[in-house]
Amino acid sequence: MSENRPIHTGLEGRIAELIVEPLEAQGYELVRVQVMGTETPTVQIMADRADGTGFTLEDCEKISRLLSAVLDVEDPIESAWTLEVSSAGIDRPLTRTKDFNTYAGFDARIELNFPDTANRKRYTGKLAGADAETVKLLLDNGETIELARQNIKKAKLLLTDALIAFTTQPKVTN
Repeated sequence: MSENRPIHTGLEGRIAELIVEPLEAQGYELVRVQVMGTETPTVQIMADRADGTGFTLEDCEKISRLLSAVLDVEDPIESAWTLEVSSAGIDRPLTRTKDFNTYAGFDARIELNFPDTANRKRYTGKLAGADAETVKLLLDNGETIELARQNIKKAKLLLTDALIAFTTQPKVTN
């Protein structure tokens, strides 16, 4: 597992396996695969540019053409489906180790699959880093907790003025 790749399971995991290498070969990173709906599901793909520059409508179009071809050949969904490609946005989902580390110090909301040892399923706090196994979160009371990555159902940045300022800064390239 790479810190640049999200963790998916089930159908979303199968789709991620099919698309991650073609995406990376074109200079993109997979942020999330989500399948929504049942009769005519929507396959939502969120991606970032690997070089860290802004994600454009042209990027969405390029990825859509690429992944439509890959998914048509591999056919992971038996019924008709719709493909939706987007950037992760400012208040992005946190799916990769690098996301939790890049946005350390920013506010996030984390929802767990099952209650933890404190009998809680939801936390809000400042990200304090991550590794392949755990995410650290600084709570408002000053306590830093560690949450098992395998128990995280959803994690998302919260939109704040500090986050907007951070994401609108010009990227420095060497």
